[in-house]
Amino acid sequence: MASTEPIGPLAGRTAIITGASRGIGRAIAIRFAAEGANVAMIARTQEPHPKLPGTIHTAAAEAEAAGGDVLPLVADVRDDKALADAVDQIVERFGGIDILVNNAGSVDLTGAEQIGMRRYDHMQAVNLRAPFLLSKLALPHLRASARGGRNPHILTLSPPLNMNPDHIGNGVAYTISKYGVSLASIGLAHEFRPFGIAVNSLWPRTKIDTAAVRNLLGGAEAVAASRTAHICADAALLVVTSPAATYTGQLLLDEDVLASHGVTDLDRYRVVPGTGTLANDLFVDA
Repeated sequence: MASTEPIGPLAGRTAIITGASRGIGRAIAIRFAAEGANVAMIARTQEPHPKLPGTIHTAAAEAEAAGGDVLPLVADVRDDKALADAVDQIVERFGGIDILVNNAGSVDLTGAEQIGMRRYDHMQAVNLRAPFLLSKLALPHLRASARGGRNPHILTLSPPLNMNPDHIGNGVAYTISKYGVSLASIGLAHEFRPFGIAVNSLWPRTKIDTAAVRNLLGGAEAVAASRTAHICADAALLVVTSPAATYTGQLLLDEDVLASHGVTDLDRYRVVPGTGTLANDLFVDA
């Protein structure tokens, strides 16, 4: 009789992914599930939206089909109690936490003069405060993971700290939130290093075909110059399977992660293979 035990580099390990109903979060959840992980998927979207295809339930079904044991959780990452309850449910279901992927994000490039402070606060809460809080909530379980030799990682989707004013000034409210969490990755890596917990950030070198790009950052033309979210998922897998004791405190680009593992033919990640020039993502110089 064939074994039903999961196989793959993440077999038996438990990963949390926020913002997992679509885009990069969904792709990472499916990739991790395919590699044997228990996957806890956190998102707000329960019902279909005309401009935002996919829900936490459809994404969870895809991850289950890929081979993972999946726990979909509906929660707003701005809600402290909802996140604390989610962590409790994950530990009760799977027995611990080994990987945290802070992917949930909010994008608004409105200038400082025009942006409302409610919108400003929303971005700070989703992009910066939530990853910090969830890292705190997961810490006791990640420490237990380290003691058990399970190679714990925190990975946040945030950019390198590019001091080019053209990037910082393009929607400074958004920049503050994303650079803030990149700084948090560096600081938490330093603080958590003695525990054997890795903390890194990951960002796409080029635009990725997501709802944000389709609806806010260029539409169909930008999508044609983008890559699929699979490149971020493959890079994320390589990060969280690297040694936590040494592979930490880095603000990484997906291309560089893949190249460091010998993957340099990236045409398969293009939305439109073999044609046109790819567009750089926000905060990435030409």
